[in-house]
Amino acid sequence: MRVVIQKVKEASVTVEGEKISAIETGLLVLVGIESEDTEEDISYLVKKIAQLRVFDDENGVMNLSVQDVGGDVIIVSQFTLQASTKKGNRPSYIRAARPEFSIPMYEKFVASMEEALGKKVGTGKFGAMMDVALINNGPVTIIIDSKQKDF
Repeated sequence: MRVVIQKVKEASVTVEGEKISAIETGLLVLVGIESEDTEEDISYLVKKIAQLRVFDDENGVMNLSVQDVGGDVIIVSQFTLQASTKKGNRPSYIRAARPEFSIPMYEKFVASMEEALGKKVGTGKFGAMMDVALINNGPVTIIIDSKQKDF
């Protein structure tokens, strides 16, 4: 499982002209699921994201987590994070999990994040064409791959 985490001043997801999620201070998390992912990958990433210290403390040092600042989270499924670009110029998505596997995993990821934060998180709409808007704060963008824990 691969995630791209962006610290945001604001973020939103719009589907077919309707804004379905919006937050102010917090994290926008893009999630790419592959068929080898397990609930252990979910647990690892949720804990890491919830405790990731990317928000400034009173001294301007990135020392606080989204939980510490009372921030919100939007989680968007994005199969293109599993793209392979080794051959040619057209990305291959062979590593991306099929919907019958990835939908339940995405839903578990969202539920686990809500449990970790103690509140609802925003989401995208799985499989839909989405417009994701954000103001990246910092900019701070972090990539975590649960298969490369030492990265």
